[in-house]
Amino acid sequence: MENSTAYLMALDAGTGSVRAVIFDLNGNQIISSQQEWTHLSDPNIPGSMEFDLQHNWQLTSDCIRDALVQSQIPAEQIAAISTCSMREGIVLYDQAKNPIWACGNVDARASEEVSELKTLNDHQFEQQVYAVSGQTLALSAIPRLLWLAHHRPDIYRQTKAISMISDWLGFMLSGELAVEPSNAGTTGILNLHTRQWQPELLEMAGLHSDILTPVKETGELLGCVQADIAQQTGLKTGTPVIVGGGDVQLGCIGLGITEASQAAIIGGTFWQQVVNLPHPVTDPQMNVRVNPHVISPMVQAESISFYTGLTMRWFRDAFCEEEKILAKRLGIDTYTLLEQMAENVPVGANDVIPIFSDAMHFKSWYHAAPSFINLSIDAQKCNKATLFRALEENAAIVSSCNLDQVKQFSGVNLSEIVFAGGGSKGRLWSQILADVTGLTVKIPVVKEATALGCAIAAGVGVGLYSSLSEAGKKLVKFERTHQPNLENHQLYQAHKAKWENAYSAQLKLVDNGVVNSLWKAPGL
Repeated sequence: MENSTAYLMALDAGTGSVRAVIFDLNGNQIISSQQEWTHLSDPNIPGSMEFDLQHNWQLTSDCIRDALVQSQIPAEQIAAISTCSMREGIVLYDQAKNPIWACGNVDARASEEVSELKTLNDHQFEQQVYAVSGQTLALSAIPRLLWLAHHRPDIYRQTKAISMISDWLGFMLSGELAVEPSNAGTTGILNLHTRQWQPELLEMAGLHSDILTPVKETGELLGCVQADIAQQTGLKTGTPVIVGGGDVQLGCIGLGITEASQAAIIGGTFWQQVVNLPHPVTDPQMNVRVNPHVISPMVQAESISFYTGLTMRWFRDAFCEEEKILAKRLGIDTYTLLEQMAENVPVGANDVIPIFSDAMHFKSWYHAAPSFINLSIDAQKCNKATLFRALEENAAIVSSCNLDQVKQFSGVNLSEIVFAGGGSKGRLWSQILADVTGLTVKIPVVKEATALGCAIAAGVGVGLYSSLSEAGKKLVKFERTHQPNLENHQLYQAHKAKWENAYSAQLKLVDNGVVNSLWKAPGL
């Protein structure tokens, strides 16, 4: 096949949907076909989020076929396909490699098991898990497996293999089963240093350790598309299937975050602040999660801001109906109109303090009740524009606090951030992020980079790119850069300190049972 006629396909399985995306070798997206999916919740199992294997594979197959039909690209021109997914979601298989059970990323059924495991080894078990894997117990696989042993022993006894959802997609295409570190690392069973399983962690919890699937690295050949799958999807039999990875890590490849001391903030429903570290190291305070990068031996320190994008959508839909109507009449996005209004609000949003997501405290992770405090009854100082700017500033402050925590234990000093995801479309928000952090903020042309990173992995696997790192550097392009206003940066340091004090006080209201937490990790 001539390179000029070759294309790459990425399967991207997120929390709310699955996509089949085709790229050319220059990183240009040709077509994307998407299907939303919902997850099964058993009313008798609080916090459950089961993943419907049969139905969701059918949706995936439909996306693949639709992408090929819409693009009119012959199947033989798809040089390779790779897969990525939300992390933490696991799939279990029986002796014959039949997938028998799966759960999504924020499945929280195992709260009691998390509490039980925390008492192991004189309350040292979670610290041991974190020191080895960079993960705490809250969303790891260990308590979920223990839950199955307690409540669904029929499934647990049948289980002979485990994988992540991205690996399951590769398995469905090729019939070959393996995991890779960037996603399997979120199970809490993978060693950050060796990038291999640490079976002793399962054994310490009284669980079987013979279920651990072989480990392959991102960009390695997994297998080839099987004949029956080719018939179902429209792909060509024998198309190489390449090992993919976790959504955030592959997204960083698609953003050019390929070297140590580079960082990205991915501004979606949740905001993720990720910093590349040259070698495995964990946080003595257990505030920050540490994951294997897809590029060995690097790891990524990752902090998460909860519901940041969702909070903005809530504010828009609950309070800004007039702005939605006006924006439609003007032919612009409602958020663009709200940003234009917020530009006239002074730095600090007239001292309004939003209380939504906290900085990440991985060991004991919970949030205060959502609220605005320090409101004024002066309509000139406190209105929709003020509150909107306050929310944008608060998202940047929480991100800054999270980056501070990474710096404290890693010693990494940043000079710039790549800002991606839906949040980066906001020019005001991008500038606020630069002003709050004091760092240069670069906005990529491709803001939803996960699928691009996945396609790069596919290209590396068949030799179309020399490496993940080189392809990421070559294909990423930036549309604009925001330099920090140092005067504003100094003002924001005072507002940041006020927010930290206010949030600490608000957490005490949760502790005392006066208000309800926005979110609590399982086991708290």
